[in-house]
Amino acid sequence: MVVSAPPPHVAAPLRGERVPVRDLPAATDPGPVRVRRPRAPIRTLEAQHRDAILRHLLALGERDRYLRFGYAAQDEHIRRYVDGLRFGLDEVFGIFNRRLELIAMAHLAYMVSPERGSDSAEFGVSVSAHARGRGYGHQLFGRAVVHARNHGVRYLYIHALSENAPMLRIARSAGAAVVQHAGESECHLELPPADFESHVSELIEEEVARTDYWLKACRRGWRRLVRWLAARG
Repeated sequence: MVVSAPPPHVAAPLRGERVPVRDLPAATDPGPVRVRRPRAPIRTLEAQHRDAILRHLLALGERDRYLRFGYAAQDEHIRRYVDGLRFGLDEVFGIFNRRLELIAMAHLAYMVSPERGSDSAEFGVSVSAHARGRGYGHQLFGRAVVHARNHGVRYLYIHALSENAPMLRIARSAGAAVVQHAGESECHLELPPADFESHVSELIEEEVARTDYWLKACRRGWRRLVRWLAARG
């Protein structure tokens, strides 16, 4: 081991002697520390959440609707889309805030076609404007990938407008191949087969999310009870 000599302006301390802080060389500033956000609980949505899904999508602005659906979706288009969700066949995942408002959701639609067979699925995602920048889109994509692997899906597809940079960034970060044509992009990702870890991780994540949802519902119920009692005097 090589020990470098102290700088000329700093005298070497005797054994046991404390070095004044003012005499120590200045440390290099590491710069701002990036705090990694914890993962949000993502739960599987069911038919009982249809109204929450509708409220979430109707709250999207005109530009966000255009990027999510690929066209200027009006309210009636969104209502038909929500009414047509095939719970039990496709998978829908969501993230709720503490008020049990759906702030992000993903739709994993299974596809059956002569070209792609039945081992393919398509992914779509939306995040409320006030909840962006927290990585929810990436987290929902990861959740969908694990679920797809566990259910025998080999190919995951994403259809997006070429101007939808966040969606394309999610696809490319996962290693998807992206083909662009006439303002549209098709991303396809070949998934590895399921394994023990993927099955266990999905079970744990779903239980954590359901517990989180139950706790939020209980907390909201208690708050309503407290307000009701306070109103009665």
